[in-house]
Amino acid sequence: MCSFQDYLYARRQGASIEITETVQLEAIKQDGSNIQFIHQPSEAVQLQAVQQDGNNIQFIHQPSEAVQLQAVQQDGHAIKFIHQPSETVQLAAVQQDGHTIQFIHQPSEAVQLQAVQQNGQAIHLIHQPNETVQLEAVKQRGVAIQFIHQPSEAVQLQAVQQNCYVIQFISQPSEQVQLEAVKQDGNNIQFIHQPSETVQLEAVKQDEYSIAYIQKPSNTVQLEAVQRRGETLNFIRNPIEQVQLEAVKQKGYAIRFIHEPSEQIQLEAVRQDAFAIQFVHQPSEAIQLAAIKQNGMAIQFIHQPSEAVQLQAVQQNRHALQFIHQPSQAVIHTLSN
Repeated sequence: MCSFQDYLYARRQGASIEITETVQLEAIKQDGSNIQFIHQPSEAVQLQAVQQDGNNIQFIHQPSEAVQLQAVQQDGHAIKFIHQPSETVQLAAVQQDGHTIQFIHQPSEAVQLQAVQQNGQAIHLIHQPNETVQLEAVKQRGVAIQFIHQPSEAVQLQAVQQNCYVIQFISQPSEQVQLEAVKQDGNNIQFIHQPSETVQLEAVKQDEYSIAYIQKPSNTVQLEAVQRRGETLNFIRNPIEQVQLEAVKQKGYAIRFIHEPSEQIQLEAVRQDAFAIQFVHQPSEAIQLAAIKQNGMAIQFIHQPSEAVQLQAVQQNRHALQFIHQPSQAVIHTLSN
């Protein structure tokens, strides 16, 4: 029986000899590209070659549809070596890799749909895809919207529902699209030009820190943010007193972001957190007492507390004595009882 090596040698010498299918299959098993040296390989041999590497179809003259299908199922890019592939073969190719649609001349809607279902970004390889194809593309991968010229609102919505961050690729999104994006992540408001108050509110409801991206938020929006997280006051320029008040009610420490807070605000801050007194410049005795009433240990932040403040502190927590420099006799007497 003639070996494959003998066959190759004979062919190079110009001799015309044949080898059995078994020998051919063994040669293909070793290296699928050996099919290029086999004269008129059987379909079984062809199938073996493309199962190993679909691109081996380039060495096969007029492969059957079965061989074409096997090739593109192994590697969709093998379709570039197939002359006028049937829709069935086209569908198999894009199902394996959506980007192979680039090798298909005038693909049908069915082929386009299959391609974007496999990889939404394959839409950039499709000339003037209709809305149905666009919807399937962004449904599979929202970022595909960046390749769509003037997408409809329906396409925009589908895109942000799949990936809310693609709002940054949408020019002039409708309010409904904006709302969908910020409901998923409030910080998406940074990608929206002049968002309405409704959109701003949805953003801070989802993430109160998103107020950092809003220029001139309304008082309503400011209140929504600070009521959820007092520290967001840090991102608000010149907040009105009501906003300041709500901020310290939620988080006393927010007072550190307020320039010259009123007595009422100072009072609310230390009531919420006694240690917030450390951020109050020269607090009145009334403020000091309010803080100490909450937590005697807050006396550590008070410079030269009065006897009344010292007494209130040790009565609330006797360990506060450690923070009192030269306690009065009345304070010492209180602790000795």
